[in-house]
Amino acid sequence: MLNLHKVFTSSVKIASIEVLKFQGNLFVRSTSKDGATGIVMANGRLRHCLSLLEVLIIPYFRGKDARDLESLVEGVYIHNSNYKNSGVPFWNCVAHVEMSLLDMLGHMAGKPVGALLGDVIRTEIPVYISSFAREKTADETVKGLHEMLDQTGAKAFKLKIGGRMSKNADSLPGRTEALIPMARKSLGDKIEIYVDANGSYDSVKAIEVGRMLEAHDYGFFEEPCPWEDFVETKQVADALAITVAGGEQDTSMPKFDWMIHNRGVDLIQPDLMYNGGFIRCMQVARMAASAGMQITPHSPTIGPTAAPKIQFASVVPNFGPYQEHRAANKSETWYSPSFEAKNGVIEVPIGPGLGVSYDQQVWSKAEKLL
Repeated sequence: MLNLHKVFTSSVKIASIEVLKFQGNLFVRSTSKDGATGIVMANGRLRHCLSLLEVLIIPYFRGKDARDLESLVEGVYIHNSNYKNSGVPFWNCVAHVEMSLLDMLGHMAGKPVGALLGDVIRTEIPVYISSFAREKTADETVKGLHEMLDQTGAKAFKLKIGGRMSKNADSLPGRTEALIPMARKSLGDKIEIYVDANGSYDSVKAIEVGRMLEAHDYGFFEEPCPWEDFVETKQVADALAITVAGGEQDTSMPKFDWMIHNRGVDLIQPDLMYNGGFIRCMQVARMAASAGMQITPHSPTIGPTAAPKIQFASVVPNFGPYQEHRAANKSETWYSPSFEAKNGVIEVPIGPGLGVSYDQQVWSKAEKLL
């Protein structure tokens, strides 16, 4: 459990929580009564959830003691029947508040967020690179793989297959059947290859595709069936030897517990933002550890949005072999570090909080949304 009272002997009252916009990016900034601040760069989904944040979540946290963060994250779910709004939009808002507060506390303590969560056991995080190319042909997709692997030095890669929640339809006729052997032949045996179906198949079709993946020595098969269909997904996991992964869209702790302890999946993949932040994902990690399962969060992020997953990966004992990442097209000059993968790894920042430093022009030019 998170015990911030040991780190901070006096109350840390939350004075304000704001949403700022700079160059199209959103940020959540928390400020204590004594003027300490913490900032997290938001994911793209937060912009659609601002009314939830403004009306249901920020007022609950304002005026509370940030040292009680674990109980606050639990309490906001119950407050004013907020559980009736549960799901990715609600917990995504909570995550941004929680992370901005942890960044604030990390700066106050002079420690990385990882060190507030537990013992830092990794100083660099191996990554796998996610491809978002689903509408490209198999030939075009494979060509893009080499470019991204050369850029990052990664030793693992994830492909998109199927058509995304498509009831067995492919994104292009015959693409998946062509891509699976082609990618393995092109990349050779030294690169680990994963696939993400984004819920494209029923269990019968997923098992058929899974057999192809096994024949070409693929590493894991993510979301073979629609994410809410636990029964179909478990049928796939039971039938196949390949690792079946999932959990990206899930936000229910009892459901995570069921998935883990009933082998609904073999690898659990909560999203740090979608599932409410560090505290809740640490709970999922402990559930997985009790079942001998690894955890590898869904997080194909770049730049400052990559900071949370890197801090999380630095402390979780049962972390998977690679963390999901994206190849960046360019690095910006208004923040550091770049969070770009080099030689297949990202170094864990040693600075306080989430480890991101921002040029002050960001805040002087930012527009206040909330």
